[in-house]
Amino acid sequence: MTNFSAPEYFINRELSLLAFNERVLEQAEDPNTPVLERLKFLCILSSNLDEFFEIRVAGLKEKIKLGGVSASPDGIAPLALYDLVSKRAHELVSRQYRHFNESIIPELKQNGVCFIRRTHWTKEQGEWIKAYFLREVKPVLTPIGLDPAHPFPRVLNKSLNFALELEGKDAFGRNSGAAIVQAPRTLPRFIRLPDNIAGCKYGFVFLSSILHAHVGELFSGMNVLGCYQFRVTRNSDLFVDEEEVKNLRLALQGELPHRHFGDAVRLEVADNCSDIIANFLLNQFNLSAGDLYQVTGPVNLVRLMQIPDFVELPSLKFASFVPGLPPALHKQTDIFKAICKNDILLHHPYQSFSPVIDFISQAARDPRVVAIKQTVYRTSADSALMEALITAAKNGKGVTVVVELMARFDEEANINWAARLEEAGAHVVYGVVGYKTHAKMALVIRREDSGLRRYVHLGTGNYHPRTARLYTDIGLFTCADEICSDVNDVFSQLTGLGKASKLKHLWQAPFTLHSNLLKAIHRETQFAKSGRPAEIMAKMNSLLDPQIISALYEASSAGVKINLIVRGVCALRPGIPKVSENIHVRSVIGRFLEHSRIFYFHNDGKQDVYLSSADWMDRNFFRRIEVCFPILNARLKKRIISEGLKIYLQDNCQAWEMNEDGQYHRKKTRRGSKHHAQLTLLSTLSAGL
Repeated sequence: MTNFSAPEYFINRELSLLAFNERVLEQAEDPNTPVLERLKFLCILSSNLDEFFEIRVAGLKEKIKLGGVSASPDGIAPLALYDLVSKRAHELVSRQYRHFNESIIPELKQNGVCFIRRTHWTKEQGEWIKAYFLREVKPVLTPIGLDPAHPFPRVLNKSLNFALELEGKDAFGRNSGAAIVQAPRTLPRFIRLPDNIAGCKYGFVFLSSILHAHVGELFSGMNVLGCYQFRVTRNSDLFVDEEEVKNLRLALQGELPHRHFGDAVRLEVADNCSDIIANFLLNQFNLSAGDLYQVTGPVNLVRLMQIPDFVELPSLKFASFVPGLPPALHKQTDIFKAICKNDILLHHPYQSFSPVIDFISQAARDPRVVAIKQTVYRTSADSALMEALITAAKNGKGVTVVVELMARFDEEANINWAARLEEAGAHVVYGVVGYKTHAKMALVIRREDSGLRRYVHLGTGNYHPRTARLYTDIGLFTCADEICSDVNDVFSQLTGLGKASKLKHLWQAPFTLHSNLLKAIHRETQFAKSGRPAEIMAKMNSLLDPQIISALYEASSAGVKINLIVRGVCALRPGIPKVSENIHVRSVIGRFLEHSRIFYFHNDGKQDVYLSSADWMDRNFFRRIEVCFPILNARLKKRIISEGLKIYLQDNCQAWEMNEDGQYHRKKTRRGSKHHAQLTLLSTLSAGL
């Protein structure tokens, strides 16, 4: 009997995550992508790698430091895994910067967008830059000479810094030979030159180039022998003992500053950095040679993400578009009337996020609305939704907001919103100790002629207006009584006490989601064994849970047809004879970040379709509060199968397929058979390009 849990059937999480970032890099290398968008993909890769080191590599280093030898489901021990990760990450970063220097910069220059190196400054440019340095930069810099009275400074996580080699003595007769200059985050990392001296349509100079040229101004009478930019990445995982603290918000506020000074996990330096300085910095941060990344360009490449905002050249960017509206909302301004007529589906970003904002905004103003309840995992710092909830509270509505304070890297924004909501009179709770509230739910209770009626919005993505323009997600409006009753019960669990009630339609983590998914997979397995049609399709961000993977292997071996669209990390190996030969795994990477979670089970022709806030990971199943909800409307179910699943399975423009060995290869477009999922959805759902 096959052991479906054997290590050889699993792909390592960290290596799979690096493979995903290789696919992101391929988008930056794709000549069919506009060059400013390719620059963005390079920046996205840098941002992704920052988080990879801050969380995944940091955790791996902790395991090694504590003497951990236990392997993950793939069988790779921590120390061996670190070596594999380091080798692959170095190769990825080297390829990234090579493409930046050899392709992106030259192509931008051909189109009038220039990054002007200090060795190429004209006399006029040099004079303007020096004046800029003296006026805008020098006053905010604090040079630190290294000597017994001035030890190596605390360096903020991911901040831009410069290590200097000096010669000569200062006013006090000191000659330490070394100094550190930290660039405050208030300083822009690139500066646009005035049009009359730029020599091109858009001329930019890196802050690092300006500092290199004029850092001597900070050390009067001394010679600068070398100036080397560097950046350190630190462990950024926060730890708050939720069972011990009495006020989670206050405890988290006290912990946030420590994120900037966690243990170092990576050191980035410029390629001109001397071995002496590189080794000196490694020693200061208690790092080894394997943690050093020497790059040919700015060490803070992610900050170039803002460049496209400064450049008004539409031909170098993706075509702009206007998000559409579903027919039910074209002429109906009263969203509650529209929902009463029928369930409404929104497919973002092709369709507008505005109806979600209108849902809460109208509820805040409507005298018939008596209560609003909503979960908040991530939202923007200037969220119209949060402002609407504040207005609702001020208008006397019963407003309950479940704010997830432990949403990684959004903790500070969520703390600020929680404080403002409380000041307005809203009831703010922070979920359940030990579980992140990741479910996306909004409930409005309205007094109507027939009595109280509930309206619900459920989604696969966050209540974040900005990312709703960048991420693909699906949201549902409904007033179906049983769905609304389930949502109300989940809110009661989050805000009150008591045993979990049995929900009629929703699958909920940490209680029923995992077991119900296993049952659904097993049911398809039994259908296949009895010779009946059996099929599973699923779209998600990550697939890691060993039990789910083993169940999928068993289903495949029984003959179930399985198609998985997994954007990022996938630990399942497809195509293994007699194990997963009926499983196909693909990843779609494109203009929009694929974020929706869709689960389809043939179920003997019933065609069950679920949308969810959860990926198939153990953290989502057992350490988070998630909801998975069915699509009951036949028309909307058909629509999701078509535009949420099948169109992605046909994509041969931006799809990568996984081989048995875990390697991905990009689908090639055949002549006359071009299928581009995101472009097709843009043309059919948006209001126009």
